[in-house]
Amino acid sequence: MTEGLRERKKRKTRRHLSDVAIGLFVDRGFDQVTIAEIAAAAEVSVNTLYNYFTAKEDLVLPPEEASPQRLADIVRERAPGVSAARAVLGRLREEVRERERSLGLTAGFGQVLEMMLAAPTLRARLEELGRQMTDALADALAEETGAEPGDPLPRAVAWQIGCLHSLVYAEVGRRVAAGQGPDTIAEAVLELLDVTEGLLGEPLLTYAVREG
Repeated sequence: MTEGLRERKKRKTRRHLSDVAIGLFVDRGFDQVTIAEIAAAAEVSVNTLYNYFTAKEDLVLPPEEASPQRLADIVRERAPGVSAARAVLGRLREEVRERERSLGLTAGFGQVLEMMLAAPTLRARLEELGRQMTDALADALAEETGAEPGDPLPRAVAWQIGCLHSLVYAEVGRRVAAGQGPDTIAEAVLELLDVTEGLLGEPLLTYAVREG
């Protein structure tokens, strides 16, 4: 579906507000900046800002980029013949190659990461987000495979895939903190994904293959 003018303008406004806020957070710290100060710097009203972001944390972790449904959505959107694990592996490789902003593969992300890790509410949001992603994926797998209530297999698979997803973000963060650039990090993460896939067993890699 083609993005309409109104949707495109809203998306640009959201990105502008987020960029302004993150710039202030990096300079002064997340907890030291108020919503009113962000609105003033972005030249909008406080009410306008709240129309786009319901919580201060959303300015750093926008719901459309940090959704609890991320892993479940990747699996739901996979092509016929693709398993749940291979769908996530494929999406991660694609995002790394395209230097996706949501992965932190952009210049200057080191300062953003340092700011996020220094803010207790943002650290807690990241931890909770990881749990929610795994829970949502487990529910999606159970529904798709017709698993009986209490069957541990969908949750076990979701946990493995969630760990793989977290590993990629942890590796990006570790290398960003070490001062490596996006291209160097991307090359290393692609290698990590290849190695990790080689260690995964067939029961996981062939679980929940989408029928044609």
